[in-house]
Amino acid sequence: MPVPQPYAPDPSKGVLIVDWPLFGELSRALAVRVARDWMPDVIVGIATAGVVPGAAVAAILDLPFHSILISRRPHADEARETPAVFGAAPSDVRGRRVLVVDETCDSGATLRLAVGAIVNAGAREVRTAVSILTGSYTPDYHAFATQAMIVLPWDREVFLDGELQPNPKYTGLIPPPIV
Repeated sequence: MPVPQPYAPDPSKGVLIVDWPLFGELSRALAVRVARDWMPDVIVGIATAGVVPGAAVAAILDLPFHSILISRRPHADEARETPAVFGAAPSDVRGRRVLVVDETCDSGATLRLAVGAIVNAGAREVRTAVSILTGSYTPDYHAFATQAMIVLPWDREVFLDGELQPNPKYTGLIPPPIV
C-alpha cells in the first residue's frame, strides 16, 4: 500500500481540525436544516468519508441509510485523478426522495456522480448535503462553509505498522494528539 504524501495546502487558508464533538454538532445542524425544508425517504452516504456524516444524519432523522462508493483513490494499478463510481446505487432508492450526503464539497464532481447514479437507479427526487462546504460548488444543504483545509476526526490518525499513529499526510500541519 502506498504511503500517503503530505498535503501542500495554501497556508493563507488555514487548517480546520474537526474533533468528534464538532462533527456531532455539524451532523445535527445538517439534519435540522434538511428536515426544516424537505424530508427525504432515504439517506445515501458517499463512501468512504461521507458514510460517517450520512449515517449520523440518517440516525438523527430516523431514516434508512445506504452507501455508494465513489472514490478518487488509486484503484488496482490505475491512478485516478477524477472520481469514479465503484458499484451500483442502492436499489432502495427507486421511486423515493433521496438525500445524498458527503463530508465536504469542493468542485462537486463526487456529488454529481452520486446524483447521476441515484437518478439512474430510479430515485423520484435527489438532493445533496455536506457537512462542510469548501469550494465553489453549492450542494442543496451544508452545515458549515470554510476555505480552510479540513482534518476530520476519523482521518487524523491511521494504523501504521500495527499502531494508531498521526496520519502522515498531515505531517507538520496539525499537532500530535494528546494521549
